[in-house]
Amino acid sequence: MEKVDQLDRKILQIITKNARLPFKEVAEECGVSRAAIHQRVQRMMDTDVVTGSGYFVNPKMLGYQICVYIGITLERGSMYKEVVKELEKIPEIVESQYTLGAYTILIKLYARNDEHLMTLLNGKIQEINGVASTETLTSLDQHIRRIIPIE
Repeated sequence: MEKVDQLDRKILQIITKNARLPFKEVAEECGVSRAAIHQRVQRMMDTDVVTGSGYFVNPKMLGYQICVYIGITLERGSMYKEVVKELEKIPEIVESQYTLGAYTILIKLYARNDEHLMTLLNGKIQEINGVASTETLTSLDQHIRRIIPIE
């Protein structure tokens, strides 16, 4: 059985464009009751179809001037779980991916300035047991930020 039916997809199309839209308005657009929308959204949250909601915050407005992606190569792939536990302790890391290819882990982090980046990179990330090497890619601009298409 499919987790997401056509009504769920319509709800997702609406709420992903504006998460602050009242369920009453979503219900009107979908032609169902507000209770039905509430139940369906709750079910989609419970089944991990919807994994979060909130606001996007501009890191630059909080003093984070640098965005970087860091490719991390581990001494052994089996060290992944232990390394990720340590990476989770660094609040400036906002995303991590376990990858195939040149790196074992790819992370995204924000730093206030060059000195802060150096502290994070040399003083924290490269000091984690199991990290063999890192490669840093600096982001100059983020132009595309969207969710996967809902059809």
